[in-house]
Amino acid sequence: MKIQGKMFMWLSVFILVMAVVYGVWSKEPAGTTALFLAFGLAIMIGFYLGFTAKRVDVGAQDDKEADVADDAGEVGFFSPHSWQPLFLAVGGAFAFLAVAVGWWLMYFSAPLMLIALWGWVFEYYRGENRTQ
Repeated sequence: MKIQGKMFMWLSVFILVMAVVYGVWSKEPAGTTALFLAFGLAIMIGFYLGFTAKRVDVGAQDDKEADVADDAGEVGFFSPHSWQPLFLAVGGAFAFLAVAVGWWLMYFSAPLMLIALWGWVFEYYRGENRTQ
């Protein structure tokens, strides 16, 4: 995880330099703002990965002598059958479509997104998936 943090920190430095060069050269505020926001996102991710790397065990990706098989094993738990992300994506698509078509479409997309997000967060607290 340490190497990913360093990569994002170097990426954030590059984006910052490009944002300054682009802002001075083009004098266009929208692209300059987008580049500065991308810098902020990259530095947040780099800081998080670097901060987390200090608190977890050294991974195989941080060892120069490691083999591919050293990183094998269980990655984590993933929901085998969840419909909630699909409904959340449909609600998000309707929300973005509301910008182009009309804001009235938000009356349909906002409840769909809220219900799907609620269902996704709490899907293991009800029914057959309930943990004891």
